[in-house]
Amino acid sequence: MAIYDPTKRPVDAYDTHTHLNEDIFWGDPAAYWARAREYRIMEMNVVGFDAKGNTRAIELADQFEGMKAIIGFQPEDVEQLTVEQVKILEAQLAHPEVVGVGETGLDYYWDENPDAAVQKKAFQTQLALAKNMHKPVTVHARDAFDDIYTELKQSGVQEFGGVMHSFTGNAEEVKRFLDLGLYISFSGIATFNNADDIRDAAKHTPLDRILVETDAPYLAPVPMRGKPNEPMYVHHTIASLAETLGMEYNELAQVTTENAHRLWKTPHAN
Repeated sequence: MAIYDPTKRPVDAYDTHTHLNEDIFWGDPAAYWARAREYRIMEMNVVGFDAKGNTRAIELADQFEGMKAIIGFQPEDVEQLTVEQVKILEAQLAHPEVVGVGETGLDYYWDENPDAAVQKKAFQTQLALAKNMHKPVTVHARDAFDDIYTELKQSGVQEFGGVMHSFTGNAEEVKRFLDLGLYISFSGIATFNNADDIRDAAKHTPLDRILVETDAPYLAPVPMRGKPNEPMYVHHTIASLAETLGMEYNELAQVTTENAHRLWKTPHAN
């Protein structure tokens, strides 16, 4: 009979960016929460993206142990960010389970997104909220690294901190955001065969600034590509990234969890 070896048990891990507030999960979020915990993914940030997603993120954080909410308006939905909605967002940010602002940022990839001026105004508004509320910002950046960097630097992001979510830049680009004091989060994209630049960026990211995420239901990691992503799959990203960095799974899981606690000032923070 096999003898259980506790040294091989995965240590607890933290999915720092998931969308259990999306419709695909909303029928039974408890099932996905439980599946994640089977893989020792014990904590996660449920990230908002529009008015409905923000409300749902807070509901989940109130309901489930180990969940926190991050709320904001993603680039494609910033036209929802009216003056009245800014007031609502500010009130929601005072909720004790809300640990950050986001996801917010700039996305110039999709032609159907609001134009750059509209996106920048909404990004600036949310950066100001993050600064006023002393909460870290979760930044979405696609085909917009230069403008993102400019807006973050002008906002004084060093005062309130934040993370570049699902980072897709190279080693040179990662340095710019590290110099602003930001954390860098790697998603399932870092496991893709064509992601050498991203893996190189990970090698240039100090261990005390590195985070992991799923961005579920998007960006499922190898070997789950083509399937809807979910929080439990972050263990694949941790394993792949650990190999890239020459580390053990448990070592990277522990480091990234400690980093998440530090950034979002959650109860287990050092």
